[in-house]
Amino acid sequence: MIKGKLVVIGGAVDKGSFTEQEFDANVEKNLNFFEKGILRRIIDESAHQEYSRIEIITTASKIPNTVGPEYKRAFEFLGCIHVDVLHIENREIANAEQTLARLSAAHIVMFTGGDQLRLTSILGGTKFHDILLDKYQHEDFVYAGTSAGAAAASNNMIYQGSSHEALLKGEVKITSGLGLMNDVIIDTHFVQRGRIGRLFQAVVGNPKVLGIGLGEDTGLLITNNNTHMEAIGSGLVILVDGKEVKDTNLTSVEMGQPISINHLVTHVMSQYDTFDLETFKMTIKSSSFTLVS
Repeated sequence: MIKGKLVVIGGAVDKGSFTEQEFDANVEKNLNFFEKGILRRIIDESAHQEYSRIEIITTASKIPNTVGPEYKRAFEFLGCIHVDVLHIENREIANAEQTLARLSAAHIVMFTGGDQLRLTSILGGTKFHDILLDKYQHEDFVYAGTSAGAAAASNNMIYQGSSHEALLKGEVKITSGLGLMNDVIIDTHFVQRGRIGRLFQAVVGNPKVLGIGLGEDTGLLITNNNTHMEAIGSGLVILVDGKEVKDTNLTSVEMGQPISINHLVTHVMSQYDTFDLETFKMTIKSSSFTLVS
């Protein structure tokens, strides 16, 4: 039984325009994020809420000294008082006692964007990774990840593949992620970067896996032993279900050739919609359809 909660976000989280010169003077006019946004929901889902110990993990980022403090300031503006930035730049730091102690004490970890392959290559198989998985399994703990931090959360992870060539055999590269969730594969910046073809190829290669495409400032809150997903944020979540695929030429065409797929099911979720991973049924929060008995 998994006690933790997972929040995966498509990137470009509306966390506040902290680089704007007039931010402090006009904060109420700049955003509705602080009341309704994703970071607010992350705090609310934690058992300790504003008193949670939050660690911002910047491992994936090429600019950790910029993004780390920005997230720290966002959480502090929302009332959190125990927020720190944890720079893990190599496997030695990931195994260091001080790093492990900070992770052990954390109630929320927030993995920033960047390169998801950096996350798995630096953290995979370390003591940090072991403690992360154990906390997610056995504690009231929130793993939140945006962009790279979201893509790396599942057992399968897309790490490469151009959008415009994504439906050519072999163009999408997949490896193992951090393993907090099985039988899904997550792609990010999904709508903005036209990545639906990447997810199609990832799913048709193993139709047991549910494809999850996350738009920017959009995410999923995953709870109830990794069975219940709720859309959060301002955009769209695209789910790609390959269980009912009737036919494909994936195994018969040469590398680099186009892939054909017959009967690939998709769902489009927006804020507050839910999806049950046991029944594969979606519920639209404000449906305009009425069932007739």
